[in-house]
Amino acid sequence: MSFDASPLLIGAHVSVAGGLEKAFERAEGLGCTAMQIFSKNANQWRARPIDAEQAEAFRSAWAKSPVGPVVVHDSYLINLAAPADEIWLKSIDAFRDEMERCALLGIRHLVMHPGAHLKSGEEAGLARVAEAFRRLFAEGPAGVTVLLENTAGQGSYLGGRFEHLVRLMEMVPQGRFGICLDTCHLFAAGYDISSEEGYASVMDEFDRIVGVEHIRAFHVNDSKKGLGAAVDRHEHIGQGTIGREGFAALMRDARLRNVPKILETPKGDSDAFDLMNLATLRELAGEPAASQA
Repeated sequence: MSFDASPLLIGAHVSVAGGLEKAFERAEGLGCTAMQIFSKNANQWRARPIDAEQAEAFRSAWAKSPVGPVVVHDSYLINLAAPADEIWLKSIDAFRDEMERCALLGIRHLVMHPGAHLKSGEEAGLARVAEAFRRLFAEGPAGVTVLLENTAGQGSYLGGRFEHLVRLMEMVPQGRFGICLDTCHLFAAGYDISSEEGYASVMDEFDRIVGVEHIRAFHVNDSKKGLGAAVDRHEHIGQGTIGREGFAALMRDARLRNVPKILETPKGDSDAFDLMNLATLRELAGEPAASQA
């Protein structure tokens, strides 16, 4: 079997404990060619600013690393759909800070969940997010693209339908948007990607509604819960309710060869489960196993 000349872009969410630049050493130890990080504590509103020395250390480590694409996931506290002004304005400030941190580090892609409308209704929630982004794109750094992540559709969370994602893109035409598709969220929201045929059908629907050219990253996670459960619970690749066939279809989709695919699955002791899941992804892609650094 002949392989594509371009490298398989797979990786995991890795820790930045001890310094942002330390993420590269951890990712390389897993054999990653892509990675995701938090640029700050994801469960706190505020963080110490990134100074010039820290930014240079990160950029220098990246320049020397075999790791290619790096994406940042924003704080879990941010809710740009919040109907209450206090949380909404606080979320805008926090997301602007996330954008600025990405710009300092030279990271182009910032992943975010559209937010929860908290019973104000989908249209009101989408309008709230759109207004927040109009401000953010007018005020924030120009080099950062926001990746809208689909959600499991739990409770009042927006993003469980493809229509939500494209609506936000249409409501903010001046925005710099891409898409991050999470496989667990897709399945939990009712999109059946568990078979080759199901995967093809779902991706055709996505292409018709949003466009596959907008996909900039994948979160590759199997699901503990069943189709349409609207519950976000990640499982190891091929060991959940999606199963191996659906992931094989994704990993062999030539249209998405150069889109980074990032694990957010349980890590285990010494990241043993990351190593296992990365090996599974390589196998499903039809590629030889990689040796770890």
